[in-house]
Amino acid sequence: MKKLQGKVAVITGGSSGIGLATAKRFVEEGAHVYITGRRQAELDKAAKHIQRSVTTVQGDVSKLEDIDRLYATVERAGHRLDIIVANAGIVELVTLAQSTPEHFDKTFGVNARGTFFTVQKALPLLNDGGSVVVVSSAGHTKGIPVYTTYLGTKAAQRSFVRSWAAELKERKIRVNCLSPGPVDTPIFETQGGTKEVADGMRNDFAKQMPLGRIGTSEEMANAVVFLASDDSSFCTGIDLVADAGFTQL
Repeated sequence: MKKLQGKVAVITGGSSGIGLATAKRFVEEGAHVYITGRRQAELDKAAKHIQRSVTTVQGDVSKLEDIDRLYATVERAGHRLDIIVANAGIVELVTLAQSTPEHFDKTFGVNARGTFFTVQKALPLLNDGGSVVVVSSAGHTKGIPVYTTYLGTKAAQRSFVRSWAAELKERKIRVNCLSPGPVDTPIFETQGGTKEVADGMRNDFAKQMPLGRIGTSEEMANAVVFLASDDSSFCTGIDLVADAGFTQL
């Protein structure tokens, strides 16, 4: 029996990286997935990669009208939801001294506000006994220069998970957090600007990992499947840290 047979899931930020790998694994486990992303071309590529049981909805989670359109699409299809994976996120490397209100608002708008309303607006469609997985970052437990704003949003996400798990327990909805360490995704290119700089960042992080390497999107997808499925039926409010021991040792 597949772990997510007959389930319906929403995965934000599903066109690349952890979100795309998760969407593919969910479909392999029997789910139908709705994936969101800001760029339609990337969503089209993702749908071709996943091949089946996928619906794409272009949108930006920092815009409430786009979140509303996502759930209206689900409802029009006659679906209810079993799983929400709040994965969409951005990162800009900026020092405290150089940070601007625009940078702060953009980062919190996507990562914190976007996560909050992705989950809140799903509630009328989310079945009792459902599962919510928020993709945070293991870095929220550390102090890392130039990541101040980003990691602030990730700490907020971790806090959301605790409160939501307590608030939704009467509906038997489990809410859990995944905190990855450095993972080999296109986000390195957005941080580094060039492939050479991005590869240098990958190598630098790998040297800091007790396991000697950074993670893969597929490894994170496996962790999300665990949190979304009955394999984690006795888990709610937890923070599953998958970071090669970076914050643990």
